[in-house]
Amino acid sequence: LIGPGMLQQLVLVAGFMLITGALNLPISYYQTFHLEQRFGFNNMTIGLWLSDLVKSTLVGAVLGMPLVWAVLQLMESGGGLWWLWAWALLVAYQLFVMWIAPNFIMPLFNKFQPLEDAELKDRVNRLMQRTGFQSDGFFVMDGSRRSAHSNAFFTGLGKQKRVVFFDTLLKQLNASEMEAVLAHELGHAKLNHIPKSLLRSFLVTLVGMAALGWLSTQVWFYQGLGVMPHALSENNALALLLFMQVVPLLTFITTPLRAARSRKHEFEADAFASEHANAADLRQALIKLYQDNASTLTPDPLYVAFYHSHPPASQRLAKLAS
Repeated sequence: LIGPGMLQQLVLVAGFMLITGALNLPISYYQTFHLEQRFGFNNMTIGLWLSDLVKSTLVGAVLGMPLVWAVLQLMESGGGLWWLWAWALLVAYQLFVMWIAPNFIMPLFNKFQPLEDAELKDRVNRLMQRTGFQSDGFFVMDGSRRSAHSNAFFTGLGKQKRVVFFDTLLKQLNASEMEAVLAHELGHAKLNHIPKSLLRSFLVTLVGMAALGWLSTQVWFYQGLGVMPHALSENNALALLLFMQVVPLLTFITTPLRAARSRKHEFEADAFASEHANAADLRQALIKLYQDNASTLTPDPLYVAFYHSHPPASQRLAKLAS
């Protein structure tokens, strides 16, 4: 299954990923131990930062390299429609990772304890009953080990969905504000924002794999990127790596569209929260979070159009007040 040619291609992909990761290390270090540290958000030690680096590298290797091998195998022997089978494999892989993440991946990096706050738990249970939502439980994550930033989110698929609160969030907000924040997250779930986003990503991936299937057979694709394809050996790994580099350029034009759709979803989730919780509590919670996270209150509109997945603070607060 792994002959000399396949092994060479796997080494090429692994080497490229390791080099790319190594080049990003100074940026990660600077962001964590200079920028975040400067504004009082960083709680990480060098030891924890290195531990996360080793763990994430190992998880990436264990989960990623078999996937790379399977895609390369399909490129080599999957026929003219190999890209379609590879797309189906990628979809199954993404769903599998989402399914195992709560129980097997996330606990490698953080501790999750059942929510113990009786008042908050009662509010959360009543909110879940009002909205007809079921989950696998409510958990508190030790986010403060790494950062003073706060968040709340859902993780998992189907009946394995979990509600997770950062421990920093519990310290920043009172029970009614927490309920409003959770109602916002429930809005994303009840309005099917996550399935819709997944479906769109699957469709984009399908187009991408079809494009890769065609480009991998075009000599100009390699030459245009300054690489000469091998005439007597497989170029599958080379095509895969080159395609990964040009995808961000090809999809950049759609960035404002994706950002606008995300901001629309945030407004919809806010409206859901206003209906099933107290809009004033959500507004007060957002004000605290903007303050505690040192959020930019007057961002540049052009930057917002391209890179903000959430609406500017002034717009969200004004909409909630109305």
